[in-house]
Amino acid sequence: MDAALARITKAIDHRSAQGIAAALNRLIRVGDLAVGTRLPTVRALATELGVSPTTVNEAWRSLARAGAIETRGRHGSYVSSDGHQAQPTRFWRLSGAAGHFACDLSAGVPDPALLPPLGPALARIDGQPPLSGYLDNPVLPELEALVRKAWHPVADPELLTIVDGSLDGVDRLLDSLVHLGDRVIVENPTFPPFLDLLDVIGAVAVPVAVDDHGVVPDALAAALASGGSGGGTGGSAVFLHQPRAQNPTGASLTGARVRELAAVLRRAGGPQLVVIEDDHAGDTALAPPVSLASELPDQVVRIHSFSKSHGADLRLAALGGPAAIVEPLVARRHLGASWSSRLLQEVLLGMLTDPTCTAAVARAREVYGERRAALQEELRERGVASTGWDGMNLWVRVGREREAMIVLAAQGIGVAPGSPFLVEPVGADYVRVTTSVLPVSQAPAIADAIAEAADPTPFHVGVRK
Repeated sequence: MDAALARITKAIDHRSAQGIAAALNRLIRVGDLAVGTRLPTVRALATELGVSPTTVNEAWRSLARAGAIETRGRHGSYVSSDGHQAQPTRFWRLSGAAGHFACDLSAGVPDPALLPPLGPALARIDGQPPLSGYLDNPVLPELEALVRKAWHPVADPELLTIVDGSLDGVDRLLDSLVHLGDRVIVENPTFPPFLDLLDVIGAVAVPVAVDDHGVVPDALAAALASGGSGGGTGGSAVFLHQPRAQNPTGASLTGARVRELAAVLRRAGGPQLVVIEDDHAGDTALAPPVSLASELPDQVVRIHSFSKSHGADLRLAALGGPAAIVEPLVARRHLGASWSSRLLQEVLLGMLTDPTCTAAVARAREVYGERRAALQEELRERGVASTGWDGMNLWVRVGREREAMIVLAAQGIGVAPGSPFLVEPVGADYVRVTTSVLPVSQAPAIADAIAEAADPTPFHVGVRK
């Protein structure tokens, strides 16, 4: 037997794709498989382990995504000489779509003119927040009490902390909970940075369909059945979803859908997978707060962002859930930044309690709803299909993504490509259109342009039918 094949076979404890990937990754990290080592063929390893070539292929794909190995076609696969660089590849494709457009609807951001004023919150701050030591509570007690009151009765987390925005919270949780080869269930489509983070870890993104009310229960059941539940080498480690104003589809969970999904998770049995809820829209969402924590408090971590409602530069989100999950995250932060700025927490506390600021957030939520509904109605009248009843975006179906973006760009309109949001193809092309910055008065003209761009007929720029 080939020496590399013998070494790999001996190291594998679990003959699943995750187990194979994890074992090979360990050998590479400790130097038992040197850089440049040629790996056994998929068929040879599959035969030696008594598994299907598909299982080994899935392990190889996980390792390649993590940068641990590289494949050279017919020349085989090798231990990589290049350290994997964490790069937001999909996210950069979205920013690459942005340009100097007269009307930029690509960014998915709130309207700066609708953010609440900072003045009242800054005026209430008198000096620096007290600090008696670097091991002080990372959360201002008044802010924690306010967040807990706002979450009740949807969620009552055992431990709550503040992180630097919702994506920071997702990043920290995935880093803590997910390992190379683990399966992570995600919406399809989903927020592109989620997929970038999973690629960096070398995890397998398992897609589940989304309708107007969030993740489809039957799709979640099928995903759990396809790989089991529980982390490590056993199956799915995490279910990551957006409960409100899902980006990009604009779906929001209802109470009924929460109960259906919880029933699916209970029926799956086995070791508990962790549910991460990224409530990125926060107080700008029209739908009321909902959470699977109301049904499954021991396995749900909820993240509530204040970026879209109160300002992205605050870089703050509340993260709460079981102490067994959140406590290690808090402890790990003490080896780095330790806490999110308590000064900024003071500013947020002021904004959450000042009547002028709370009225501004309520007004923004109303305006965002009006702007989204106006464009969607105009598109509907022109026969263009779109989804989105909550949040700041519409998910618009087009004939061909690239042509649609070119046609719109020629008219000074920027939108985001749909493909970076997809785990796997969904049988049609889409673009994401941000409506938060689009005045209602401009909806008819923009709908005209999108209707033209959605037509797959080539070479029709500027030609109206």
